[in-house]
Amino acid sequence: MYAALITGKDTVELREFPDPVPAEHGVVVDIAFCGICGTDIHAYQSGREYNPAICGHEWSGTVSAIGAAVRSVGEGDRVVVSVASACGACAACRQGQAGYCQQAFLSAVGRDALAPAHGGFAPRIAVAAERVVGTNTGLTDEQAAQVEPATVAFHAVRSSHLRLGDVAVIQGGGPIGLGTMQWVRAGGAGIVIVVEPNPQRRALAIELGAHHAVEPGAVADELIKELTHGLGADIVYECVGRGFAVQSAVDLARRGGAMCLVGLPDEEAAITVGTWLVKEIRTTSSLAYVREEFEMAMGMIADGRVVVEPMHSSTVGLDGLEAALADLASGTSEQVKVLVDPNL
Repeated sequence: MYAALITGKDTVELREFPDPVPAEHGVVVDIAFCGICGTDIHAYQSGREYNPAICGHEWSGTVSAIGAAVRSVGEGDRVVVSVASACGACAACRQGQAGYCQQAFLSAVGRDALAPAHGGFAPRIAVAAERVVGTNTGLTDEQAAQVEPATVAFHAVRSSHLRLGDVAVIQGGGPIGLGTMQWVRAGGAGIVIVVEPNPQRRALAIELGAHHAVEPGAVADELIKELTHGLGADIVYECVGRGFAVQSAVDLARRGGAMCLVGLPDEEAAITVGTWLVKEIRTTSSLAYVREEFEMAMGMIADGRVVVEPMHSSTVGLDGLEAALADLASGTSEQVKVLVDPNL
C-alpha cells in the first residue's frame, strides 16, 4: 500500500507501507476522501519538520477491520476522524479541565500511542478506535471529509464569546475562514464581513451568507469604519494563518473589542503592543476542538445550518496531491477545499 507524505519543501513522496492491521483497541478504515488542510500547505511551503501522522488528517471512510477489544464501532460502519474523548485521568482532567485533556491533545496532533506512520492520504489507515466517530447518516462521504475543519471553526467561534448583534470580521476566505463565517452567522452576529484578496473566494463568502466580502487594505478599513460609525469591529477572527495578519486583526477591532486567533502562522508575528493596550483588546486563541463539539458540528451540517458542499472545489487522486498543494500554496489558486480520493 502506498501513502503520500510531505517530506520537505515543495516535496511529496509516495511511500510504501504494509497493509494496516488493527491494534487490540484500534480499527482499520478504508479512506473515502481526505481533505487538504492549511497545515499541509504550510508544511509543503516551508519544508519544516512535519509529523507524518497528521499529513492528511481530515478524512472519512468505512471501517474494514476492528481490534479484539473494540465495541464502539463495527466493520462496515461509516466513520470520520476526530480527536479522542477526554481520558478522565490526566492532570488536566483531574483538575476539572477536560477540555484540555493531555491525552486527547496528543491524539489531535498525532502523538498518541496508536498514531499511524502516515495520515489519510492513503487507501487505508489504522488508528485508535476512540479516534473515529460514526458518520451522521444525513452526510455524504464528501461532506463527512469536511466535518473536521468545520469543527475547528466551530470551536473557535464557540470559545470566542461572540455576542448577539456583534459586527464580526473574518480575515481569510479559505475553508477555515468560510466555516468560521457561517458559525458566526449561526451564532447571531449582526453584520458579518469577510476580508479576502481572492475574488472567487469573496464571491463564495457572499454565497454562503456573508453580508460583505472585501479585499484587505484601505477598502476593508473604510467599509468597517462606515458600518461601525468609526468605532471598528466588535470581534475579528484571524483565519489567514500568516504573521502579518495578527496585527491587522487588532487594527480592525474597536476599543474594548475582541480578536480570536484561529490561523496558525509558520513565522513570527510582529505586533504593535501599544495598539493592543490602548484598545484593551480581549484575545482568545483556538486550536482543534473537543470531542463533544465534533458531534455538535456534524449535526448542524447534516441539518443544513452550516453548508460545506460549495467549498469542495475539486477532487484529485494521490498522484495529483503534489500539484494540488503547489497550486494552493501559490497564493493565486481558485481552489477552496480540495479533497483527495486515494482510490482514483
